[in-house]
Amino acid sequence: MKLDAKLLRYLTNDDFRVLTATEMGSRNHEVVPTQLIANIAQIRQSGIHKVISVLAKNNLIAKVQHTKYDGYRLTYGGYDYLALKTMSKRGSINSVGNQIGVGKESDIYLVADEEGNQHVLKLQRLGRTSFRNIKQTRDYLRHRQTSSWLYMSRLAAMKEYAFMQVLYNNGFPVPKPIDQNRHCVVMGLIDAYPLCQIHDLADPGKLYSSLMNLIVRLACAGLIHGDFNEFNILIRDDDEPILIDFPQMVSTSHRNAEMYFNRDVECIRVFFRRRFQYESKLYPVFTRDTVREFNLDVEVAASGFTREQQKELESYMESRLDDDEENVVPDDELEGENSSEIQIEEYEYQDNVDDPFMSLDNVKIDKLGNYILDMVRLPLELTV
Repeated sequence: MKLDAKLLRYLTNDDFRVLTATEMGSRNHEVVPTQLIANIAQIRQSGIHKVISVLAKNNLIAKVQHTKYDGYRLTYGGYDYLALKTMSKRGSINSVGNQIGVGKESDIYLVADEEGNQHVLKLQRLGRTSFRNIKQTRDYLRHRQTSSWLYMSRLAAMKEYAFMQVLYNNGFPVPKPIDQNRHCVVMGLIDAYPLCQIHDLADPGKLYSSLMNLIVRLACAGLIHGDFNEFNILIRDDDEPILIDFPQMVSTSHRNAEMYFNRDVECIRVFFRRRFQYESKLYPVFTRDTVREFNLDVEVAASGFTREQQKELESYMESRLDDDEENVVPDDELEGENSSEIQIEEYEYQDNVDDPFMSLDNVKIDKLGNYILDMVRLPLELTV
């Protein structure tokens, strides 16, 4: 779903209490009973239905039909608002701007902090795509009593932030990590273009060597990206690469480390052959060119992302391994005029005459044209 932050300013204390109560109840219930929501939120039965009606109308929670009891589940929209509220209180997000990118399982937005500095907000949307092996994925989730795509999205965001912090602190070319909460990650904005949108290079061989050296450098530090392709590499004006998207990153101690390493290498070789008609006989081999020099995988574990969480997320990622071939674009699409729109799409807000909030005089907009998330009216005391 598309993030619409305007409503956030108008939610009340009780609205956020009910959202938080639904989130807490989801830990033990796939469908959270209405009575349990009222008990956790500490709202009387007479008032809970009015709040639930407002939240359901705005698709922040959803009523589940054909259940033995009256209950609701938290939607990605409600999860978005809980994360935005927390990060707004921290000061890492003060306004939300345009959507600048769409991935298979994520949405990317421009945001600004209290000082007007622009950053990038990434919202994980695991479970959004229709995988061919979706039954296997659901069978895995069924082993969890609190089976939820929201939980898996939260793990993906936690992992991405943990790896980004370690890589950034050790001098790797990655965005600067700013903040993380639930399924959302805030990172520094980089003036660069996705490699999949670039059709001409002055020196393809130089960039090819830089990318192969980066794969080897990661492996020597104990890490393998696992999804090293043209969609997860940004190129600066000076042709220097920036690496993004880390939910599939694994340790070189992983049982399938060599397979992941070879797949990363092959993705780059295939792309350069198709896009730039460049092919080199020189490419790294896992058993020959990787000698562990650092233990960044151990640093990630020490950062708070536990081995148990890593195993849970890896089980999900491995269940959709067969669908990673969707990232390999056919030659005719790579050579077409619209090849830049395969994974990354640009969006701009348009005026909506049916939007009731656009007619209000008290909607605040900053100098960049972004909606300001004014949280003064929302003194939620319940810890989130």
